[in-house]
Amino acid sequence: MNAFKVSYNDIITFINGGVWMIIIGEKINSSLKAVKPLIESNDKFAIQEIAKNQYDMGAEYIDINTSSFQENEALMLEWLVNTIQEVSEVPFSISSLNPSAIERVLKINRNSKPIINSLSDQEESIITLLPIISEYKTRVIALCMDDSGMPETVDERLSIADRLINKLTSKGIKADDIFIDPVVRPVGTNSKYGVIALDAIRSIKKNYPGVHIICDLANISFGIPARKLMNEAFLIAAMTAGMDGVILDPLDSKIMALLYAGDALLGTDDFCMNYMMKFREGLLEK
Repeated sequence: MNAFKVSYNDIITFINGGVWMIIIGEKINSSLKAVKPLIESNDKFAIQEIAKNQYDMGAEYIDINTSSFQENEALMLEWLVNTIQEVSEVPFSISSLNPSAIERVLKINRNSKPIINSLSDQEESIITLLPIISEYKTRVIALCMDDSGMPETVDERLSIADRLINKLTSKGIKADDIFIDPVVRPVGTNSKYGVIALDAIRSIKKNYPGVHIICDLANISFGIPARKLMNEAFLIAAMTAGMDGVILDPLDSKIMALLYAGDALLGTDDFCMNYMMKFREGLLEK
């Protein structure tokens, strides 16, 4: 495999000249059946290839998650960071609730500013994670959830978002480094959850235009058939509502093509230049 190397300036150029949506690649996750054995066996080249492929297809952050290993989470997370940053400067989205594991990898991180995924307004999360986020001045995905559980209404989400944003900014975290996750719940369990999620995106963006709104796209379709179709429909609806960050599989060419088309339709791709470039690269369905 040819090693790949990109600079932070390359990423900034891509962001400024590409889609406005901030894309986090979800493929290096120990909960995935095909990926867990690769991490477990320290298959360095396979992990590097997955990271490379995600970057090549548009990921601006590489999510890393070793929570399935529980007692070995910190060691596995450290191995992933070292493995990927051998060949890439693409920043990490560190998906963990373990403060010692997070701090361990932040100390060895050589790439650009990472994202901590994720803080919530639960007391334990605030006590353990907020000091680390503040000390290392990372970006953060802040989940609209508190000690009362998962919110049901738009107002509950907005209230939690308000508290999280105030706590983060009071610790010196810039609004541009905050990604609010409104908590997308499966539409198969409540027919109103799609509408609630979209209304929450609109409401949070209206009240806090300086922060980012992000969703894990697959949450909307959990437990129903033809999940990709639901994910695709929700992506466009959420983009229209104001979502500007997404956790998805960038190797899914159909959903990436829809993202580029949505970008053009929403007026954030000047003269459809990025859309046409992706077409010339063969990345859009003809």
